[in-house]
Amino acid sequence: MNFQIDFIDDKVEFFDATDLKVLEKKIEAKIEENKAILLGVHSVSHQMYANEKGQTYFTAVVHFKRK
Repeated sequence: MNFQIDFIDDKVEFFDATDLKVLEKKIEAKIEENKAILLGVHSVSHQMYANEKGQTYFTAVVHFKRK
């Protein structure tokens, strides 16, 4: 029996929420999960959109890289 372990080098994840604090909590939870597989945050990109009713919508893209 032969085991081979492959490590993830890069991972990009997308997040969305209607509240900024909720978005932050989602990202923080994923950062903790990815620490377990030795991935750290390489970059973060985010945007905010407001529709014609004034409702805000937040999105973020987080690029994780192996430490």
